[in-house]
Amino acid sequence: MNYKFMKLINALAGGLAGACAVTALHQILKKTDEDAPRMDLLGMESLTKILEKMNAEIPKGDNLYYLTMAGDLFSNSIYYSLIGVGPKKTWLKGSALGLAAGLGAVILPKPLGLNEKHSNRTSETQLLAVLYYFMGGLVSSSVIKLLNRKTEKPYEKVAKAIKN
Repeated sequence: MNYKFMKLINALAGGLAGACAVTALHQILKKTDEDAPRMDLLGMESLTKILEKMNAEIPKGDNLYYLTMAGDLFSNSIYYSLIGVGPKKTWLKGSALGLAAGLGAVILPKPLGLNEKHSNRTSETQLLAVLYYFMGGLVSSSVIKLLNRKTEKPYEKVAKAIKN
């Protein structure tokens, strides 16, 4: 397989790992900490507003929740996969993208006309929101670096064989 294609696959896998980490943290902590961010509620509110503007039918109950979770996993996977694109600096890109996503979760709801209490209720809520996404960036970076290391080894052997 082509090395660049493998790096893309590694980036997507790392992005998915980061997205799953963010979602798992959120799902666990929302059940155990009343000050935990409720990004699920923010996502459902966002999706509802988008569908209303499109005059589309709004899913009810669990269907809205599951559709929102699927959209979060998909969009966060694509977002975090950007860590694996371009020049190295994987840890720096993961930290920066994670921090940017976390700050966006805290800063953007009000300007977007969304209920900001889901990510801004308390200082703890704000800090956890930033940390969730920052952790997602670190998980993605870890997975991408590990997979790239595994991918590079076969290509290094081929390059050495060609030189000799």
